[in-house]
Amino acid sequence: MARAPSGTKGSRGPDADTPSSGRGRGLDASMRIVVLHGRDAFLRQAHTRQLVDALRTKHGEVDRFDFDGASVSLAAVLDELQTYGLMSRHKLVVLDAAEAFMAVEDRRRAMERYAERPMQESTLLMRAAGTWRPGNFDKLVDRVGAVLKCEAPGEAETIEWCRKRARSAHDAEIDASVAALLVEKIGTDLARLDTELEKLAVAAGAKPAVISRALVADFVGLSREEQAWAIQEAILSGPSRRALERLDELLRVSRAPEVMIVWSLTDLLRKLHDASRLHEQGSSDGEIGRALRLWGPQQGEIVRAARRLGSRRAAVLLRNAVDTERRMRSGYSGDDRRTIEGMIVRVTEAIA
Repeated sequence: MARAPSGTKGSRGPDADTPSSGRGRGLDASMRIVVLHGRDAFLRQAHTRQLVDALRTKHGEVDRFDFDGASVSLAAVLDELQTYGLMSRHKLVVLDAAEAFMAVEDRRRAMERYAERPMQESTLLMRAAGTWRPGNFDKLVDRVGAVLKCEAPGEAETIEWCRKRARSAHDAEIDASVAALLVEKIGTDLARLDTELEKLAVAAGAKPAVISRALVADFVGLSREEQAWAIQEAILSGPSRRALERLDELLRVSRAPEVMIVWSLTDLLRKLHDASRLHEQGSSDGEIGRALRLWGPQQGEIVRAARRLGSRRAAVLLRNAVDTERRMRSGYSGDDRRTIEGMIVRVTEAIA
């Protein structure tokens, strides 16, 4: 648990650089409880800044207290919300990992009771990066505050966001086609895109900087399609150790989304299953390649692996992969990295 008052001046809210799809209701100082849930860290931080700015505009200095929802007690949170400070200043209580805190039934019920009559001298900000379970608490919060989903926007809106963000935050210009290339490589994670824009603006040199296609090609990692093939190629061409090393590189260096890697594994197993069935039906390697739209070295590696695997084992692995991808997207898979590692080992051993 971390608890620390803060008097740092906040920065501007999300309106300037936040996509409209992630903006939701505007946050204001009248809100006593705000819930921000979703995987996009940039949006959570932008909404946090907006709320802090609104509170300081109305109340002046605000005492801020931060808690970790995975370890803090219910009593500690409620005590902070319900007690007055010596200076009688407004309080902002920030509860991170709120999904873990609210997973305990007794806490959820207690917080529902608090939401029915929240303290007017305190504002509770709950932030959840994991899966948020909506329920009666959300309905109660809507009466006294807001529940905002912080998910990345679509590609078209993200491309336009990159252009505006480069200009407003990094004194740089980026053409729409170059921004599209950046989004193709990174995806729609705004925090990652903001980091890359800052790096590219510095690399461009003179101000205002111009971020070119060549800079994006030189300084930004593999695209999502290249990341997907990287893990497939490692599984097809080597032992599980090599594939696990490639997985570590993708997660740690390229920061590939775990869901994307599971999708890549599922895609590979679908190709192996279809190729093995066609092989067993007497199709030639060329016919299999044309039917599955395989090209280059990929065709030979997949067909050879499919022969060794067989359609029955491929079907079992494919069903397991589809189930795993569904659980991960729903937030029920537990430790995603260990889940992926287990899948990789099973597949590499099966096609060895």
